[in-house]
Amino acid sequence: MLDTACAGDAALRITIESLLASDREEQAFVETSIAAVAANLIGNEEPESLIGKTIGHYRIVKQIGAGGMGEVYLAIDTMVDRNAALKVLPAHLTNEAERLTRFQQEARAVARLNHPNIVTIYEVGAHNSTRYIASELIEGETVRQRLARGRIKIREAIEIAAEVASALVAAHSAGVVHRDIKPENIMVRADGYVKVLDFGIAKLAKSGFTEATDETSQSKESGQTSTGAILGTVSYMSPEQARGELVDKGSDIWSLGVLLYEMLTGQAPFTGATPAEVVSSILEKEPPPLTRCLEHVPPGLQRIVTKAAQKNPERRYHNANEMLEALNGLRHQLEFAAELEQSHFKHPSLRRMRSPVALALAGLIVFALVLAFHWFRNRTMSPAPEKSIAVLPFENLSGEPQNAYFVDGMQDEILTDLAKVADLKVISRASVMQYKAGRPRDLREIGRQLGVANIMEGSVQREGNRVRVNAQLMDARSDRPLWSQTYDGNLADMFSIESDIANTIAGQLQARLSANEKTEIEGLPTSDITAFDLYTHAKNLNLPGSFNNPEKKELLEQADLLSQAIGRDPSFFQAYCLLTWDHDQLYFYGFDHTPARLALAETAVETALRLRPDAGEAHLARAENLYRGYRNYNRALAELEIARHTLPNDARILQLMAFIQRRQGHWEESTRNLERALELDPRGTFTLQQMAWQYVFVRRYAEAKPLLARLLAIEPMHVGTELLLASIDFRSKADDRPLHQMIDSIRFTNPAAIPKIVEPWLHFALAKRDAAAARAALQASREDSINLGGDVYFSRRFIDGMISKMSGDHVAANVAFAAARIEQERAVQAQPEFAPAWCALGLTDAMLGRKEEAVSEGRRAAELLPVEKDAFTGPEMLGYLAMIDAWTGKKELACQQLAFALRFQGQGDSLSYGKLKLLPFWDPLRGDPCFEQIVASLAPSGN
Repeated sequence: MLDTACAGDAALRITIESLLASDREEQAFVETSIAAVAANLIGNEEPESLIGKTIGHYRIVKQIGAGGMGEVYLAIDTMVDRNAALKVLPAHLTNEAERLTRFQQEARAVARLNHPNIVTIYEVGAHNSTRYIASELIEGETVRQRLARGRIKIREAIEIAAEVASALVAAHSAGVVHRDIKPENIMVRADGYVKVLDFGIAKLAKSGFTEATDETSQSKESGQTSTGAILGTVSYMSPEQARGELVDKGSDIWSLGVLLYEMLTGQAPFTGATPAEVVSSILEKEPPPLTRCLEHVPPGLQRIVTKAAQKNPERRYHNANEMLEALNGLRHQLEFAAELEQSHFKHPSLRRMRSPVALALAGLIVFALVLAFHWFRNRTMSPAPEKSIAVLPFENLSGEPQNAYFVDGMQDEILTDLAKVADLKVISRASVMQYKAGRPRDLREIGRQLGVANIMEGSVQREGNRVRVNAQLMDARSDRPLWSQTYDGNLADMFSIESDIANTIAGQLQARLSANEKTEIEGLPTSDITAFDLYTHAKNLNLPGSFNNPEKKELLEQADLLSQAIGRDPSFFQAYCLLTWDHDQLYFYGFDHTPARLALAETAVETALRLRPDAGEAHLARAENLYRGYRNYNRALAELEIARHTLPNDARILQLMAFIQRRQGHWEESTRNLERALELDPRGTFTLQQMAWQYVFVRRYAEAKPLLARLLAIEPMHVGTELLLASIDFRSKADDRPLHQMIDSIRFTNPAAIPKIVEPWLHFALAKRDAAAARAALQASREDSINLGGDVYFSRRFIDGMISKMSGDHVAANVAFAAARIEQERAVQAQPEFAPAWCALGLTDAMLGRKEEAVSEGRRAAELLPVEKDAFTGPEMLGYLAMIDAWTGKKELACQQLAFALRFQGQGDSLSYGKLKLLPFWDPLRGDPCFEQIVASLAPSGN
């Protein structure tokens, strides 16, 4: 086993002329150089000058690697008492400007990457004249070491490749190209988790040139490399890298394809006796098909390898996202096939039916699932409507960061105006904001991802009271410009410019405009530029439809900004609509579930309706208010129908319809509306997230996985999505291993994210009856209350009491529960109509043995939110009532309540098989025949 972060980053630096030389003497020189580099990499000499000494706050223990850019040491971080890998640039090289520049560039490039599959950088520093990078110490083995035992199994190889692809998605998004993906730079930890090492020769992708080396220099006059320099390892170089041409993210995709081939077959696809022969193979030959080495090649696997290793970069995957999605799709196909094999063919009657018919049926089911997944994943691949458009974020050319809100506001106004044209398909703001201005844009790829034929780009320059707007319309299919124009004017002309652009774009797309639509486009949001800046700042701060549920701090800040905007312009219609949403969110999520907050929302929406009674935005705001403030679902749906007439492209309307319908128990209609919302919001993480949760709620867990994989392809480092995906098996199978692995991975590789994992970490620790882990999770929480499933939150003292009770320390438990009761009683008094607060109080009293009070409080929660009023949260209240009954000794009644709650769809989260089987909240019912029968009824087939 290898105990190292990175054995070194020295790469072969060879010119094409050297590689292809026929001269024996020159070839011998090249091979001697390679041998010298290899010896340097694996040498085990320990320079006495550093061993035992301290650099900064790192005490050197031993050398564990070396390379052209420095030595790597095992060190102890004396500040936090942990092991680290320390890469040090030798002192005698610090005076070499080129090497020092490259070291600094490496440091900046790597330190900005923060992803579970990329080695974590702790610190980039200098001590006297010594420069160093401190990173996590990875314990495991490299893929090269793993390959020494033979080729890697198909599913394991795909898993490794998918995690490497996920790392590349994050790196490429940050503008970093690895340039040396190879088995030596991929570490597999003992728990199977993959880490990509050594971004030591990474270049910022935006620099866009081939790096010159000691052998070749870049001409200052021409800006061209005089002799093509090669940076990387020969066997894994892309053709363009081998030729010394420009290297970008496509080269990493090639290298990953080569790596995948080698993992599957045990052999490198491009070989030769000398480096020159290897390069010749890369440039001229095709590798043998996988079937040459593998007996069974799953459908799609050869296509992934072939597409990644296309010699023409244009024919490869356009980006790492695409390759990751392909790998995840194949992985889920293989998982499904394995589950089918395990669950069906282990059944006695089917074990005897291993006939061609039975096998064909199994294959047909797998094929159908794969088709369904790829249909969903590639639904935007169908021809885009001619009159479809995405308005990308504008670039801020003002040089003043504070003008960013003004620029975003310009883009948003144009998008909003176009979205009101029924003859157009306009992509939502949530999807287009992922393509933030200033980054390189592949318009064809963006058009494909968003399912549009046209894309609008622009830039805004604001200097004093003057503004210049550049706008252009592009054909996304051909990357051909259709129209462009520059507008100059005063700030007072801003909204006239925006209206003119929207009208012109509609005309260019030959869209029919009704009289009302034309009036809407030409309307002015406000005459106060400062009010508009405040409004846009608020909108960006907590955008409706964002990835996560809003947080109280952000909502309160948003409300303050909007109040300032309205103070400057009391007739600012859009600000009132957004303020309604803000107050309703504070009320709905229990941050301020009081009549006073609801009254503020009511005042805001009434003002909006008075200002513009026919506007769709006002009716959408009223629908939100009716849904979140009063749970008046029928009236809310009626308001949404009105809003749809003037907001034909607003995905929020379809989302809200879906949320209402699932609370009415209409799950099929809810799912259909979420799918329709996705057509207008194809990269909308919130919509995808809600669809994934939808499948979790109704226990269609297998269908949630590909959605979560798609989310991670869009947002690779989103901790919440990673945890939800890892928790699927916990919920559905009572298998806590994937969740455990993910929690440990985040804890050790991304410490900053630990507060975000507290709730699943507590779930796992409580399920394992691990008091120490539960206390560690509780200590990591920064919140006063913690969610343990559904809409119910418990105080820290309640969790502390539960841990003590689980440990058998009943005295400490009662002290904690008594303190928790005081806090929870205050919460109920402050929000007497908030059902989840009553649930928490009831369970606290149950733990204290206050049986009558506990049952009364649990029933109060069920009365406030009955299933007839809310088919989504109402059954959850019954589940908590069942839990209270169980702890107060009413086991028969508890089973009846639980069985009734489970009759309603949508309980695959709070009342899942895994939670009922593992969590201590249900311990009083363990062994009860009725309860065990209920749990068994939820078990997956084959258990």
